[in-house]
Amino acid sequence: MVVLGGVTRLTQSGLSMVEWQPVMGVLPPLTESDWQDAFSAYQQYPEYRKNNQDMTLAEFKPIFWFEYAHRILGRAIGLIFLIPFLFFWFGRRIPTPLVPKLLGVFCLGGLQGLLGWYMVKSGLVDEPHVSPYRLTAHLTLAVFIYGYMLWLVLGLIAGGKHKRSWSVAPPWRLSVCVTALVGAMIISGGFVAGTKAGFAFNTFPTMNGDWVPQGIWALQPAWRNLFENLATVQFTHRIIALVLAVSVPLFWLSVLLASVSPPVRLATHGLLVMLVVQIALGITTLINTVPVSVAALHQGGAMLLLTMALWATHGLLREKRAFRS
Repeated sequence: MVVLGGVTRLTQSGLSMVEWQPVMGVLPPLTESDWQDAFSAYQQYPEYRKNNQDMTLAEFKPIFWFEYAHRILGRAIGLIFLIPFLFFWFGRRIPTPLVPKLLGVFCLGGLQGLLGWYMVKSGLVDEPHVSPYRLTAHLTLAVFIYGYMLWLVLGLIAGGKHKRSWSVAPPWRLSVCVTALVGAMIISGGFVAGTKAGFAFNTFPTMNGDWVPQGIWALQPAWRNLFENLATVQFTHRIIALVLAVSVPLFWLSVLLASVSPPVRLATHGLLVMLVVQIALGITTLINTVPVSVAALHQGGAMLLLTMALWATHGLLREKRAFRS
């Protein structure tokens, strides 16, 4: 779902559906007349009027399908979650402490749909692009929902068993810091996508010949540069990646020295490998001026990197409790 959302953004498909119909919007255009109606509705809004005045119906259909697939997948996820949840809940097969957590996941999913439409609306008013703040909020909530679900799953898999065999305190603090950095990098990537900063400064390791690009504090007030200035947004994303390039190997080494459990060791190995892959994908995306396929892999790589970080952190926090007990 997150990767498809990224592809929708990369193909500039997000503004192709100009109405939000949670129930009636399940069916796509089925006849040529339906397609003409959808295209006519699109033609009333800024993206068509300012950027795509020469677009034909045949060219409109692919961007419509990307946005439609993104919306219909969101609704399908809701049903795939809700129906089994109700079945097992009424059958008293879900532990009572887990019920509010699962209800929270479902409510967050509904909120995500509302936030997605709130984001789209920002591009249907005056300018043919969505607000980078709303886009990043939409991405952040998606990542939070994924991370929360993963955390619940890890807890269910681990059960209530605590091992006590570790002689060295697990490096859980460093793990939490690394996970927070991965989250910050993903949020930073949201602003890179929202401002289209990836289409500027397409050289590496310098930014068009400069280690620190000029004009990174050009906007006033100064805080706006962190979220709206293309140079600053991309520079910040690079800096977070650099910090991760240093901190993840240090974390990996600390885990090796701490004699942790095999699953945590495996997660840490995966974290290190995914960091290398993710940095390579990021550089490739940048120097090739954001090709859709590579950029989508880069977004998927960020989710896998977060997965490894959360997996390692979950295991280390459990082992911290076991070590102290």
